[in-house]
Amino acid sequence: MGITNLLQQLFSGPIVFLYQILQWVLDKIFSPIPPPPHANLKRPKIAIIGAGLTGVSAASHCVGHGFDCRIFEAGPRKNLGGIWSKVNNTSGLQIHSVMYRFHPSVKWKGGYPSRQQIVEQITELWERYGLEGKTHFETPVEKVYQDAHGRWIINNLSNGRFDGVIAAVGTCGDPKMPTLPGQENFKGEIYHSSELDGKTAKGKNVVIIGGGASAVEALEFVTKSQAAHTDILARSEKWIIPRNPVVDVLLALNIFGSETLLSWIPEYILRIFFYRDLHDLSPPKNFQNGIFTETPMVNPDVLDLVRSGKASWLRGDILGYSSSGTGITFNQRSKGVPKNGPGTEKLIEADIVIMATGYKRPTLKFLPQECFQEPYQPPNWYLQVFPPAHPEICCNNCTYVNAIGTVGNYHIGIYTRFLLMYLSDPLTPPRTYWMKKWVDMTRTIKAFAPGGALDFFTYSELIYWFVFTIVINPFRWKWAAFVLFGIGKDLPLRVVEEEKKLMDGDLFTEVKMDSRGTHHDEY
Repeated sequence: MGITNLLQQLFSGPIVFLYQILQWVLDKIFSPIPPPPHANLKRPKIAIIGAGLTGVSAASHCVGHGFDCRIFEAGPRKNLGGIWSKVNNTSGLQIHSVMYRFHPSVKWKGGYPSRQQIVEQITELWERYGLEGKTHFETPVEKVYQDAHGRWIINNLSNGRFDGVIAAVGTCGDPKMPTLPGQENFKGEIYHSSELDGKTAKGKNVVIIGGGASAVEALEFVTKSQAAHTDILARSEKWIIPRNPVVDVLLALNIFGSETLLSWIPEYILRIFFYRDLHDLSPPKNFQNGIFTETPMVNPDVLDLVRSGKASWLRGDILGYSSSGTGITFNQRSKGVPKNGPGTEKLIEADIVIMATGYKRPTLKFLPQECFQEPYQPPNWYLQVFPPAHPEICCNNCTYVNAIGTVGNYHIGIYTRFLLMYLSDPLTPPRTYWMKKWVDMTRTIKAFAPGGALDFFTYSELIYWFVFTIVINPFRWKWAAFVLFGIGKDLPLRVVEEEKKLMDGDLFTEVKMDSRGTHHDEY
């Protein structure tokens, strides 16, 4: 064991060192410079809803590029960090940290940082860019609307007026805690996967209900608690991929963002080299259950626990708690049998039941009703985050359904800078007609994608979206370096001023053209 640890250190040491150098270089090249205290930031002024990872990162890009913003957070100061402020201390990053660089200045110490390290990085970012004085805690946003001049108001006029809005409410809100039949009979303990701090499962039989990301959260707890045995009860097959940065990056390189004729290759490789002897746990070999249809579960522990006999992964339907109060009555189905199909009823004994049932999705109902007109409701928006009726609204990181290799990466900054470009340069915002046409085009291209046109995407597909929408509009070319990399804001702004002079002649005064092509005086 000592030799193994030594070899691991000798091998990983240089890689960790190079990773730290890479992070330093990325910070120096791409991080916007924090504004000095009490800086007089320019317009456009952005309202940011949510003080989680996305909201804090988006705000740092705004002020770092010289634009003012305000963050509105529904919860108290302890909620800074969003969902990461609420999960268990045993939780950590599922994908490699190189794929979770939510800001160029982030400094990870290792490949899979803990929940505490993630919250620390968010807090440091918030403090470094002077966002404390720009954050309104305990301010739930109930209504977002425009005044007569087209500027945005959050709740009421007391919060000021804004040129643009970034909704950063995320995809995980309050825990979902369903009540199962016969729950009053259960003699053991019942917890949601998010409330395991301070609990112990040592020597006990644990049942985990659910097979997604929350199940990983629960698995990390039972592994560290040394439970006697764990049964994971999942309703359907779900792809499990290893915590391996090479594998994860390769999967994210699928530029089509959906199943293709070649998707069987990575799926076959996973079945042979990762699942190996546990082939019954892999999804059936049919098109509807491909790896590019929903977010996979990223964790090797579940398969290792199954191989060691410490855990069982069971596919089927939960009927409820047993009348004896000793466990869960379960209808176990064979591979490929649909939900509620025929199976074998059995009792799964448990001392602890962990509900890995996920979180309620935060609502976007505070946005204007025209943002949700069918068939252009989220996630079927321009670049998935801009509602066609209002390109000055960006719903960053809160409209996606399933993805691979994307969450929390550089696209937070890219989307934020798209919005800044639209608000700074009247020749760049897309018209509602063309925003809808982009959605229609994407639907046509991905007409046969089983995961839906915009319901599933990969990071490579996202990059294609970004580049394509810049290339098709020559007036956006000057902004390309700024939008994609955060470089060179001043030159595009100077060009915009010259363009304004050409459009308005010698009598040019400060005017602004909104996204619908209407001129109105600045105020």
